[in-house]
Amino acid sequence: MTQLQPARILRVDAEWMREHLRETLEIYGEAMGYPASVVEARYGHAASHTTRMGFEAVAAFDPAEALIGFGYGYTTRPGQWWYDQVADALGRARSRQWLRDTFELCEFHVGPDQQGMGVGRNLLRTLLGGVAHPHVVLSTPDSDTRAFRLYRSESFVDLMRSHYFPGDTRPFAILGLTRRPR
Repeated sequence: MTQLQPARILRVDAEWMREHLRETLEIYGEAMGYPASVVEARYGHAASHTTRMGFEAVAAFDPAEALIGFGYGYTTRPGQWWYDQVADALGRARSRQWLRDTFELCEFHVGPDQQGMGVGRNLLRTLLGGVAHPHVVLSTPDSDTRAFRLYRSESFVDLMRSHYFPGDTRPFAILGLTRRPR
């Protein structure tokens, strides 16, 4: 019986992300179950994310060097769409607690055929290993998915459940992680 080679995980910069947005967004669409029209509409947003303060990204490659997963985020700030949606829903006190000096894990996806093999966990740990913020926040579909279970196993806690973002009919969970100071 042959043993599978582990995925190669690399920290990548904003320029790499911009050059590989089509590939990464294909994985996003597959992992989230979005149609091509939603994926195409996401391109401009994803490109602009690479210019945000505190941008950090990682990518996972199989032994043949095909991209199989990625993740990125940045410092979340007032005036950003996701921040404003979540801050309003959390309320003033909880927003102050969770959204100050915080890393927003904006996109984090592993191709469906690669899920359940440790790729996501290694990607997440590599990405967060380079982040200095005391808090990390994210949104994920509010259902029992592999991603949801991964975040829970990595100590993310509920900030809010059953949140609806404009443009998506599914409920989302808003999760947060408090990190130890470096």
